[in-house]
Amino acid sequence: MGLAMFGSLIGLILINIPVGVAIGLAAMIGITTSVFPMQPVVVAQRMFTAVDSFPFMAIPFFMLAGGIMGKGGISKRLIELASALIGNFRGGLGLITIVASAFFGAISGSNPATVAAIAGSIIPAIIRKGYPAPFSASIAAAGGTLGVVIPPSIPMITFGVVAGVSIGDMFIAGIGPGILLALLLSSVVVFKAHKLGIPTEERSSFRDILMALKNSILAIIMPFIILGGIYGGVFTPTEAGAVAVVYSLIVSVFVYHELKLGELKDVIIKAGISSAVVFFVIATSQSFSWLITIARISEQITGTMLSLSQNPFVIITLTNVLLLFLGIFLETQAIILLVAPILLPLLTNIGMDPILIGTMMVVNTSVGMITPPMAVNLFVAAGLVKEYNVSMEKIAAKIIPFLLAEIIGVLMVSNIPAISLGLLRLLQGG
Repeated sequence: MGLAMFGSLIGLILINIPVGVAIGLAAMIGITTSVFPMQPVVVAQRMFTAVDSFPFMAIPFFMLAGGIMGKGGISKRLIELASALIGNFRGGLGLITIVASAFFGAISGSNPATVAAIAGSIIPAIIRKGYPAPFSASIAAAGGTLGVVIPPSIPMITFGVVAGVSIGDMFIAGIGPGILLALLLSSVVVFKAHKLGIPTEERSSFRDILMALKNSILAIIMPFIILGGIYGGVFTPTEAGAVAVVYSLIVSVFVYHELKLGELKDVIIKAGISSAVVFFVIATSQSFSWLITIARISEQITGTMLSLSQNPFVIITLTNVLLLFLGIFLETQAIILLVAPILLPLLTNIGMDPILIGTMMVVNTSVGMITPPMAVNLFVAAGLVKEYNVSMEKIAAKIIPFLLAEIIGVLMVSNIPAISLGLLRLLQGG
């Protein structure tokens, strides 16, 4: 049964069947080859049960909030703030892209949304300043990986539901890794900028910095409202998503005056389509994971890995290699839904905190967004530079230094618990 499921899943993905459909078909094949007396209708039942979850309602809310922010001028003001703060450094425009992506990731929770919102505004300016187009696109794609690491994060919501851990704790645990990745990516930008001889920009005056801060303050305080409200017990993560929608709508329409009410229909439709895709993957993945559980496949995999080594470092490294490999073919949500039930027993058995496991998985699988062929961030960035006749191959070649930096970040997050859990333990008083 297990061999039939995984074999058919890999085969379907290799022939370009959409991930959600491939997972559902693999689950159906698993049932038909199972020694247990089950009917195919079980897959439909499990799909319905999987999405019948109140915490999952946070996903469409944050999707919609991200869409409103992207259209409402918030990304533009975040870029202006980043420009005022670090624009004078070597590779300043590249650094602005990374920092602005971190800011936007803190209010959107989505990788592709972060790439589209930030890169769409800044890539033309970067290229005009002498940055090669492939390098410019690679900066934008790499910066977009911060979208799901820095909270709020849609994959963190998914892991919290699947693993039964606090989504609020997951959000707090993502702050340290998000800052670490932003620093690592920035170091790559600075190194490459020196190598390419890209000139520095003029230093902003203190007055300019204050003006940029004033213009973007409503965007900056939003993550604090969301995280503070969740962790302070004012509202649940799902309610936080609704608060994010209302807040972003008020700011975009009535304060910044950049989003017209007539444009809201298109934003809602796009958010609805994106949410539907996510929920379909959740539904089929949960039925697949349920079959893995009842067939005791997770126990067999755990036993096999523990028989190879009892050393926690070795097991964590093997886990990261597995996740990085899956990221080549699957997107973040699907990986978490498929392998979290398998990896949780294995990693908790060697003493890893479930919150740390979730953070490691989210950080690792975000790297998959820049590893072809399932490199969503690269595709979005490539679309933004298509007028410069830049091929995906050229962008993929330029992404390698960023990819190596992120892998270093993954290893640090996985093996230094304080990066993820330090702030959380401080807030918990322990």
